[in-house]
Amino acid sequence: MLPSLNRLHRRFSTVVASSHQSERRFDTRSTRAGYSMLEILVVLAIIALIAAVVGPRLFTQLDKSKTQTARLQIRSLEAALETMRIDIGRLPTEQEGLTLLMQGSAEQTPGWSGPYLDKDLPPDPWGRPYIYVAPAAASPDAPADARARVVSYGADGQEGGEGVNADVSSDQAR
Repeated sequence: MLPSLNRLHRRFSTVVASSHQSERRFDTRSTRAGYSMLEILVVLAIIALIAAVVGPRLFTQLDKSKTQTARLQIRSLEAALETMRIDIGRLPTEQEGLTLLMQGSAEQTPGWSGPYLDKDLPPDPWGRPYIYVAPAAASPDAPADARARVVSYGADGQEGGEGVNADVSSDQAR
């Protein structure tokens, strides 16, 4: 009986020893898992550096795209105004403005068959309404077939300006 007890003791010792080794392997893995604070700070510093270099260029592109969007919207408004002029024989007055493109009736305005825009009248890219200048108001000595002007005052919302604050008008959109 003693030899079988010896075998049992050896098997038990082997099982216990192997479980201790797996625990040790598990312990070393758990202490090495994850990232150190230094590694995280280095990654954050690299991200901040990239943002500092790319950020200003991105905002410059955003400003350029808003100006280009204003030009394209003004062209679209001019095309709608021209279509309406063909239908009713005249351009809107200062009082009627661009709203005549969307709201009108054949009784009040003979020949009106709008709306002349697919969607509502868009605001400029900076969130303000476009300014409509009727042909007679554009200049006192304007010929009868003079064009109306559609204007956006740019990012600052005031007449004049340079860069992103510059006015965008139908004169420039052509």
